[in-house]
Parts: sequence; C-alpha cells; structure tokens
Amino acid sequence: MLSKRRRRVNASSEAMPQRHSRGTTSNLINYAASKWPSLSALGGSNATYTLTAFVLSVAALFGVMVQDVSAQQAASPTPTPLEQNLKVPPVAPNYRGASQQLPELGRVGVDMDQQQPMSLRDALKLALENNKDIEVARENVRIAEFDLLGAHGAYDPRFTSQTYYERINTPISSFLSSGANGSVTLTDFTGTVRLEGLAPKGGGNYRLDFSSVRLTSNNVFAALNPQYPTSLTFSYSQPLWRGRRTDNPRRQIEILKKNLSLTDVQFRQRTIDAITGVQRAYWDLVFALRNLQVQRDAVQDARTQVEHNRRLVTVGQLAPIDVVAADAQLTGFEQALYTAQEDVARAENALKLLLAENRDAVIWKSAIVPSDSVEIAAPQISLPEAMKLALENRPELQQSNLAREINQIDQTYYRDQTKPDVSLTGSYGLVGLAGTPANGGTNPLSASNTEVRNRVNQLSVLNGLDPLPAPPSQALAPFLIGGYGQSLDNLALNRFKNIRVGVSVSLPLKNRTAEAQLGRSLVEGERLATQRQQLEESIQVDVRNALQVVRSTEARLRAATANRAATEQQYESEKRKLDAGQSTVFLVLERQTGLTTARGNELRAQTDLNKALAELQRATGNSLTVNSIVVRVH
Repeated sequence: MLSKRRRRVNASSEAMPQRHSRGTTSNLINYAASKWPSLSALGGSNATYTLTAFVLSVAALFGVMVQDVSAQQAASPTPTPLEQNLKVPPVAPNYRGASQQLPELGRVGVDMDQQQPMSLRDALKLALENNKDIEVARENVRIAEFDLLGAHGAYDPRFTSQTYYERINTPISSFLSSGANGSVTLTDFTGTVRLEGLAPKGGGNYRLDFSSVRLTSNNVFAALNPQYPTSLTFSYSQPLWRGRRTDNPRRQIEILKKNLSLTDVQFRQRTIDAITGVQRAYWDLVFALRNLQVQRDAVQDARTQVEHNRRLVTVGQLAPIDVVAADAQLTGFEQALYTAQEDVARAENALKLLLAENRDAVIWKSAIVPSDSVEIAAPQISLPEAMKLALENRPELQQSNLAREINQIDQTYYRDQTKPDVSLTGSYGLVGLAGTPANGGTNPLSASNTEVRNRVNQLSVLNGLDPLPAPPSQALAPFLIGGYGQSLDNLALNRFKNIRVGVSVSLPLKNRTAEAQLGRSLVEGERLATQRQQLEESIQVDVRNALQVVRSTEARLRAATANRAATEQQYESEKRKLDAGQSTVFLVLERQTGLTTARGNELRAQTDLNKALAELQRATGNSLTVNSIVVRVH
C-alpha cells in the first residue's frame, strides 16, 4: 500500500507544475480546470465554487501526503520495482454460451413413471437380503462352522487295512530245519486291520489290531501245514501329567468355537454397519428430493417475481433493469435446480447400491420415493444410560472378550506343555491258531527213534530187562486241528492271551520352546487388556459425540425452523413494500434468496437429526433392537 501511494505521489509530482508555481489557489484552480474540464462544464458561479472547493480539498490532502511521503523518502529511499511482463495465452476469448432451451428434468437410467414407494424398514429388509458385505460375513460364519467341524475330525477313528501275498525262500541254517534243496520255503497270505484314534476326553489314544495269516511251509518240522494264526490286540496310552487336561486337538476345537462366536459377532457388526449405512443413504435421498422441491418452488417464485416486475415496469413503477435483475435471479435458481437434481440422482444411486441384488436388478430403473415421515422424535437418554447400552451391546467389546478367552486357552495349553510327559500304557491281546496236521501228526524227531527204541526193547527182553518206558504222547490238541474258522473260534474263546502294562516318561532337559510360547501368551494377554481399556475409552468418546450431535442438531433444527418462518415473513413483507413503492427489487430478490437458503437449512437440519439418531443407535449398539431386526446366519 505504501509503495503504491509513493508511486501515485511521484506520478502527480511529475504531471503538476513545480512546487513554487502551485503555491497559490489560482494556480491550482487553473491546473485543475485544465485537467478536469468536466468540472468547468457545470457553468456559472456554481462551477467556480465547485471547482474552488474541489481544488482546496485536493491541495490540503496532497500537501499532507507530500509531507508524509517526503519524510519517509528522506528516511529510506524506495527501490524502483522491476516491470514484469507475463504472457498469458488467450483461451477461448469472447466466449458466450448459446442460448438454448433447458433440458428435461430427469435422472439417467430411471423411468420416472415407475415410482416405487419405499419405507425405511423396506429398505433395511432389502439391504439385509442383498447387501454384499452381509453376504460375505454370512459366508465367513459358514466357513468357521466347517473349520470347527474339521477340527473335530481329529477324533475320528482311522481305519487301515493291508492284504498281501508273500513267499519267502530261506536257506537252512539249523539242524532243526529241513527242506528240499537245502532251503525252507514259506508261503503266506496275510490280512491286517487296524482301528486307531484319539480319545475326546483325557488325551489318551487307542489302537485295535487284528491280523490273520494262511501259512504253508515245506519244513518237515512244521506240525500244522497249512496253519491259520490269528491275533487281536487292543492298546491304550493315557497321559498322566502333560496332555491330560488339554492338548493341541482340544485347544484347536476350543479356539475354533470362539472363532465361530467371533464370526457371529462380526456378522452382527456388519449388519449394524449396513443398517446405519442404509439409514444415512435413505435420509440423504429424502433431503435431496425435498431440496429439489425447494429449488422448484424457488424457480416458481422467481418466475412469478419476473412477471410481477414486468407489470410494474409497464405501469412505470420500476425501471426495465429491474426485470433483468429478476431474470438473473431466475437463471441462478434454475442452475441450483439442476444441481439439486444431480444430488437426487447421486443419493438415489448410493441407496440402490446398498439395496440392489446385482447390476441387472429392476430397482435400478425405478424411481425410489421414500414414504417415511422425516419428523422423528429424538429419544431422551442420558450419558450413563447410553454408555450402559454401549458396553452391553457393542460388537467390538464382544470381539475383545472372545480374543481374551482365546488367549486364556493358549495360556492353559502352553502352561501344560511345560510339564513332563508321563503316560500309562497297556495292551491286551488274543491269539488264535488252527491248521492241518503235517506228517500224519507224527513228530519227526520221535519218529526217527522208533526203530532204535523197538530194537532196544527186543534186546532188553532177551536179556531179561524191562523195556524202555513209552515216550510221552505229543499229539496236537484237538481244538488246534481245523481251518480258518477254528482259528477264529480259538481267538474268540480267549484261550491264549497277552497282557502288558507300563509307564513311559519323556522329560525335556530345558523345554525352552514351551516356556517361550507360554511367556508370549502371557504378554499377549497384557496387550489385550490394554487394548480393551483403549477400546472402552474410544466407545465412550463415540457415545459422547453421538449424543452431542443429537442435541446440537435438535437445537439447530429449532433455530432453522424459526429462521425459516421469520424469513418467510420478511419476504412477504418486502414484496408488499415493493408494491407500495417503499422497497427495491434488490431487497426483494435478496429476501427471496434468503428464504430459499432458510428452507434448505431447515431440511438439512431435519435430515441431519435423523442421521444423528442412526449414528446414536450405532454408537450404543442397539440398531438391531430399535429396528426390530433378528439376525439369523442361515
């Protein structure tokens, strides 16, 4: 500002005569008359008086400015600014839009004849049925159910079977073996069956083995050929210390149960978010449609004002420029009308995005007409009551509880892993056997001594000696003679049994892995506790803000309503004053603009209150209860 003043002073000093020549009033008057001849055109004494007064005023003001600037210039010289020439290329110079008829007031892709009335509850129903986020959350619950089912599979018994044919040719390495060509040939057909698994309680594991063999041999010392050995054995191992109360399969099942509950809570969270989103979009559409009506009313009022001004121009009460001003007001409202129409299209598309099943849904072609009343009474709820509801219903707190429970499961498991592994083991087995007697049931060893025994007995008789005592009978037991069925009978009758009982101990010398995992789970528990406190504080802030917004919006709605009523009275009064010649078109148009703004502010405050109530429902976690919605995953 100072530099500009200095430049003006310098320029004036160059244009006017020297200082000693402007010392008198007459010189100033002559100079002013030469510079501003229009002042002399006034004529007569009035012109002289006017010119003299003007020159005296300018001289006094100029004298003060010169003294001030001269003093400042003596203190510090003013640098001469550098002239900068910025070359700006002309873009579309002298552009004027062509005057065209306004387009039709419609929405792209929407048949305005297909009006679809829709209440907020209808919108919520469609959203819960078709919302993609809710569908994903529902599928996550189903995935968690299958994960839990798969974890139970750890206790499914495992059945294995093996059947094979085998032929073994072994060279003879004992005097008690005998076979053709110096070898013994064994041929067997074997079948085994095993059933094993984990006990769902106690952490034990069991195993049941059954085997049956058909065995043939060319060994002359084989008493049964072919023979059918069978066996049935049951084994069980029971942990006594580590793994008795908990183990990894049981831990996984408990964690997956919590995860299933967690996905249920997350599904509720997605549902609440979807409800809140639909409520916001619904009330945004309500505001957009009502604002469109306000803009239409403004355009209609502006057209009425234009016609009224034309009549007043005709009777000579207004100047023609007042009609131009009213036309300018009208075109401005028309622009706002089409902007409001665009807002309606955007709000409607946002709501349809939450409701439509897919991009080919019929709702995309329909015009949604909200049917719920915009006036909703705000609930009278205190901060302690709202906090109590939030702490009981907020899904985030339920998720925090489940995370803490999962951590407790981990701590229990890893603490158990630090203990020694001591297990009680036992088995009970049954054996069955049957077959066809080989060599007529005669023992080859005793049969080779029969002739020697008979000759010794003959010589003993000749010498008056007693014969040798008869050898003990070595005949096979009758129940061993038979086929495969006889072997199974012997097995079932429990004639031959095996029993084993023992204790196994496994003691890691340091077990640092288990100790590290236990320490990590303990620290994780502390972290979850800290996050829980942080979450509760965040929820408290959320509830406080939501309540504050509700109360502020209520107050803003009352003020906006009073402002709209007062503005309507001002507008009507200003129109009457114009008709009486006591006002101007400018004031009337200003009141008209203020009325349109006041109506829009009232609508915005009302819809903001409804959206604030939806946000309060979300903050307190009772959106499902207030809207009477029951969540079902399937």
